[in-house]
Amino acid sequence: MAMVGKAPLMKVVRLRGMPILQQLHLEERLLRTNSDNWCLINDGTNSPAIVMGLSGKLSELVEVKSVLRDHIPIIRRFTGGGTVVVDHGTIFVTLICNKDSVSNVQPFPRSIMSWSGQLYSEVFEGLADFQLRENDYVFGDRKFGGNAQSITKHRWIHHTSFLWDYEAKNMSYLKLPAKAPKYRLTRNHMDFICRMKEYLPRSEFIERTIKAVGNQFSVKSVSMESIDVPSFSEYVHTTKLLTEQEIHEACTLQT
Repeated sequence: MAMVGKAPLMKVVRLRGMPILQQLHLEERLLRTNSDNWCLINDGTNSPAIVMGLSGKLSELVEVKSVLRDHIPIIRRFTGGGTVVVDHGTIFVTLICNKDSVSNVQPFPRSIMSWSGQLYSEVFEGLADFQLRENDYVFGDRKFGGNAQSITKHRWIHHTSFLWDYEAKNMSYLKLPAKAPKYRLTRNHMDFICRMKEYLPRSEFIERTIKAVGNQFSVKSVSMESIDVPSFSEYVHTTKLLTEQEIHEACTLQT
């Protein structure tokens, strides 16, 4: 573990518009082939995509016919969690840590989730009724942040897609999941989520996040070019872009 004084070192990488598939591939390589702590902040992705958790069932989570009609890519990521639609209005924040870098966090989902809730309580302090409800970040009872995690022998990743803004049409690609948070009740997507832009500017959220991370780590900004991990071709990723055949097969299950 790299140390600067008493605080562990956290390398911060600010990105803008990186395709979400490329971002997830980078995260996977950083988690599994690197030993530094990382905070990645990607301000939007270049085009709409649907991102599913590792064990999610496509036919139960996505309106497959609409996705095929509109040529929306579907990605199965290497972490757990639910299904999200992401685009230029989504802000992604990823935290990759060595287990011994955060002394009060146990390498279990609930402990990591609780720690992240405290971190973002600092980010949103004084702005709104921020809460961690089950595994979601909410203002009141409306969700604006979805989380997923993966835990390895010595490291863990916690990444979040924040809805700074969204297009209502994109939300129609998602089905109401059979396994939903209790606080959701039976609300549809539009009644369940909210836009962060109604609470704070995009740039302010990013600066507040970096400041909150800096309260626990010694933060060092680094460029994408300086990251030393195996290249895309040298690493076999778990994160995959689903083929059209896989999507068609799911479509037959819905008919």
